[in-house]
Amino acid sequence: MKSPSRTPLATVLSTCVLVLAIAVTASLLTALVKRAAPATAAAGPGRHWVNTWTGMPQLTEPANLPPAPYTGDKSVLVDTTLRQTVRVTAGGPRIRLRFSNAYGDTPLPLTAVTVALPLDGKAGVSAVEPATLRRVTFAGRNSTTVPVGAQMVSDPLDFELRAGSELTVTAYTARGQASLALTSHPGSRTTSYLAHGDHTRDQDLPGATAVDHWYLLSDVEVLAPGRTEAVALVGDSLTDGRGSTTNGNDRWPDQFYDRLHSNPATSDIAVLNQAAGGNRVLNDGLGPNVLARLDRDVLSRSGVTRLILFEGVNDIGTADATPAAQRAVTDDLIAGYRQIVVRAHAQGIRVYGATLTPFGGSTPYDDPAGEREAARQRVNAWIRTPGRFDAVIDFDRAVRDPAAPDRLQPTLHAGDWLHLNPEGYGVLASAVPEGLFRHTS
Repeated sequence: MKSPSRTPLATVLSTCVLVLAIAVTASLLTALVKRAAPATAAAGPGRHWVNTWTGMPQLTEPANLPPAPYTGDKSVLVDTTLRQTVRVTAGGPRIRLRFSNAYGDTPLPLTAVTVALPLDGKAGVSAVEPATLRRVTFAGRNSTTVPVGAQMVSDPLDFELRAGSELTVTAYTARGQASLALTSHPGSRTTSYLAHGDHTRDQDLPGATAVDHWYLLSDVEVLAPGRTEAVALVGDSLTDGRGSTTNGNDRWPDQFYDRLHSNPATSDIAVLNQAAGGNRVLNDGLGPNVLARLDRDVLSRSGVTRLILFEGVNDIGTADATPAAQRAVTDDLIAGYRQIVVRAHAQGIRVYGATLTPFGGSTPYDDPAGEREAARQRVNAWIRTPGRFDAVIDFDRAVRDPAAPDRLQPTLHAGDWLHLNPEGYGVLASAVPEGLFRHTS
């Protein structure tokens, strides 16, 4: 005869432990989700972070350091307020800043940072609209220190920013940087201001020292609608805007952005100018070579879906004007372009190749035997060949002189037969097909 079934005490205890474990696990998961929620909520439904402005970080040359008394024997920007304006290319309700110490060999202490809209919305002015001034924080604190070689991202800040508008960023460094290895973007074509003392919350900086350089600030990001994308422009002084108007925002990237923004079908494309004068694809010049900086300046930038590559003139122009040297630099440039395409494609980024513009008549790039011009033609022929890039932008055809194809049109250059004037940059901007910027998704 079977005895009545009974639940052993061990089984009851095991069941209770299991239920308790499930409850604890559920509570922990809920807590983790709640803890992670602010980061997700910061983006919000249908929004994401997109770079809206960039300034390619460079090591500041001695001639481009802040003038005395803001540069000493062994330090720079001690007890100094730095106010600078940047033009953003995408809008949204929240922003965050990135400060770079990429080339510093000592930590960079930022004592206080503010943002505001500049007076009358103008570029390169020292005054701000006082009602718009906001304090910027880092991990909830007013100050931060950027480690050697690093960058620091600010906390998201509620700040309504309109695409195509100017933003004023003011930073104060009480201790300054304890070396002369300062990170900057010298070719700003925009006026910044320096003054002793903490003036981050001042409406204006009367008597401040004006300099046409950007320092420390490398990026502005905006919380943008989900459809907003960015195109990175990688280039040299032609893209950095040598020959354009200071505070005029008439580089070709600016005028290209104006075209995109005026068309509802492309108005949500941000334009990121990642160029520097003297830059090269293969070897360092003013700033690291493109192959070295591609990850930093393009692949890691928020929201980038396309890349326009317009660089190689400095590689050709600085190589010896001999058949062997020019053949070598041509082969190396083509190999470099292939690397850029492969690496960008791995991140889902389309790459548009721009043909190299003429430099006939330019000293010292033009050579009597025409070896460098022959190299330029070989490189352009490769760029134009279908299948090399996702698309080709023929800048060469747009600005060359039909009567002398090795030279720029006389009315378009800035006087040196290499760089363009604002009208010439407008021609480049018009040569970029808008159809390349329809949404990828």
